Amino acid sequence: MIVTYPFSAVVGLDDLKLALVLNAVSPQVGGVLVRGEKGTAKSTIVRALAAQLPSVAVVPGCRFACDPAAPDPGCPDGPHEPGAEGVERPAALVELPVGASEDRLAGSLDVERALTEGVKAFEPGLLAAAHRGVLYVDEVNLLHDHLVDLLLDAAALGTCYVERESVSVRHAARFLLVGTMNPEEGELRPQLLDRFGLTVEVRASRDPEERAEVVRRRLAFEADAAAFAARWAAEESALAARIAAARARVPGVRLPDARLRQIATVCAAFEVDGLRADLVTANAAIAHAAWQGRDAVTTEDVRAAARLSLPHRRRRDPFDAPGLDERLLGELLERTAGDDEPGPGDDDGGGGGRGDDGSGPGNGAGGPGDDGSGPGGDGGPGNDRRGLGDGGRGSAGTSPPPADAAGPDGAGMGAGMGADPASASAPASASAGPGSGGRDHAGPPDSVEPSDGAPPGDAHRVAGVAAPYRVPLLEVPGLGEGAAGRRSRSRTRRGRSTGSRRPDGPIGDLHVPATLLAAAPHQRGRGRHGTGLVLRGDDLREVVREGREGNLVLFVVDASGSMAARKRMTAVKTAVLSLLLDAYQRRDKIGLITFQGTGARVALPPTSSVEAGAARLRSLPTGGRTPLAAGLTRAAEVLRVERLRDPARRPLLVLVTDGRATAGGDVDRAAALLAGTASVVVDCESGPVRLGLAVRLASRLRARLVPLDSLADLGAVVRDYRKAV
Repeated sequence: MIVTYPFSAVVGLDDLKLALVLNAVSPQVGGVLVRGEKGTAKSTIVRALAAQLPSVAVVPGCRFACDPAAPDPGCPDGPHEPGAEGVERPAALVELPVGASEDRLAGSLDVERALTEGVKAFEPGLLAAAHRGVLYVDEVNLLHDHLVDLLLDAAALGTCYVERESVSVRHAARFLLVGTMNPEEGELRPQLLDRFGLTVEVRASRDPEERAEVVRRRLAFEADAAAFAARWAAEESALAARIAAARARVPGVRLPDARLRQIATVCAAFEVDGLRADLVTANAAIAHAAWQGRDAVTTEDVRAAARLSLPHRRRRDPFDAPGLDERLLGELLERTAGDDEPGPGDDDGGGGGRGDDGSGPGNGAGGPGDDGSGPGGDGGPGNDRRGLGDGGRGSAGTSPPPADAAGPDGAGMGAGMGADPASASAPASASAGPGSGGRDHAGPPDSVEPSDGAPPGDAHRVAGVAAPYRVPLLEVPGLGEGAAGRRSRSRTRRGRSTGSRRPDGPIGDLHVPATLLAAAPHQRGRGRHGTGLVLRGDDLREVVREGREGNLVLFVVDASGSMAARKRMTAVKTAVLSLLLDAYQRRDKIGLITFQGTGARVALPPTSSVEAGAARLRSLPTGGRTPLAAGLTRAAEVLRVERLRDPARRPLLVLVTDGRATAGGDVDRAAALLAGTASVVVDCESGPVRLGLAVRLASRLRARLVPLDSLADLGAVVRDYRKAV
């Protein structure tokens, strides 16, 4: 038997614990998206929560986990007799791997049997397996967009639909959705972010004592998992009982009009798009009130809900990091508070939960004793004086709360709201995206500052960046077979039909006319009688579709002294930032190489995180000589390695330079290394006298030449049109 790490034994991460518990209490909250750096126990805590969910009764033999008290009338395994005896089983934890197919997620219909035998043979997918349980998606930002759309649609509707060639199957799919992601590997689109109910930013603690406690407990668990789990059994039982009690309390929790207007005021003031934020915040506030033992929502419930439901809905462009101005939130809540209507559970904080002072969802002590001392020494429950949280900003390593912060039962969630999902929320690393505080990241377009470590008056300077603009489509010629995206033509599973072919395996997308044409010549020989066709397996044809793929866009940027003129480098950076934004929208991977002085360096290895590329670009200094050949050689090396890693993803080289070469190597020999690579040269040469060096370089590379001015001109046309409209 596999022993799961106890939920109560996780140190810190109080915001994450609260968000998960609110969804466990009320699935209408809409799921949790966990953003954070690697190695922060994201997966561990999700798996631990599933073990604390109440068991479910299911109809015996039903593959769709129907509730015997109220079976799904449309269940493919039905009909089931209401009120029949059921069997108890633990709530399911289903994990969706990054490489899963659409059929594996939603289920597959055996089209061949449906056509040849008239049998509707449906094989349930992971959505059916997760019904009434937890669906966990690790690295959700790496899933293909159409899978994320399908997943979130099912979560919102509570129903999964599978359509294949006029045959339709539907079944219930209600589950607690949890997705985790590392922002360094790329962001989710804002439309998909909005579909997650709550979001939490997690970071590893910087407090040595807390980090040591994490390691201590983990080593104790690995040494003897069963004994470690037994030491936390009382806390786990109390947590499971409290979740079950809160679930039962939810239908009776009132949302007064004053609190509803407060939610609407907060969402409007933060300028979130649409009304989903209002609905999610209301549901989360109701769940929080039930978790605290109250029968009516209070201002503190609204505060807790807003901190988790709004940060990811405030992004205004792809380079914004999720964030929330907590000072503004506090002012809005104070201004609209009025008179709260306390519920019967307010006197004791709902059995150890967050009180009206906002002290946190927890149990402070964490151990069985009043002072939290417990059985120390080996990673047991009492070994952490802070209990399951540190009472401050999650795992940020702040001071522990006072001993009386614990609730009377001593077995709640932790002592604080945890790491601020706002930011305070955004990581300080480049991957968090530049300018997390708002839309204007660049400051004055012409600002020029010495780079770090450069002496005064040195040529190494950092130019500012203006607002990005729309750029023309740059694509790889030919027809690829890479990951779905929006840049170059490709054979894909989605797109317009361009023909048919025999399937290599199980058929997924039937081409009906081609199938009928293949079967028609054989009907007499097969003894056909009547109006129906006699079909065989080798008659089946599947659709060949053409869509768009994402590419690897490798930027090679000249950062030498010839590019260092103030307005010129600002224009170059703005152009590259605009191309980065275009790469984000077209689902590309990007890389960044810069060359100056005596060589070239990989400023950003190929990644899906366009935010990281933008951060590197903003801080890019300029100055020194122009080793053009070194930049081309380094680009060839990077592309060679990437072809081995991902041979299906075709590269597009974007070289941003004026074509000058004043140092290092033979440019012709370096250009020959890139033979066969689709390339674009952005000509940055300016002034009344032009040497045409970039034109000659584009000819050597057989590349498309795009003058820098033409990129900006297109952006101006688009901006002028928007103003006119």
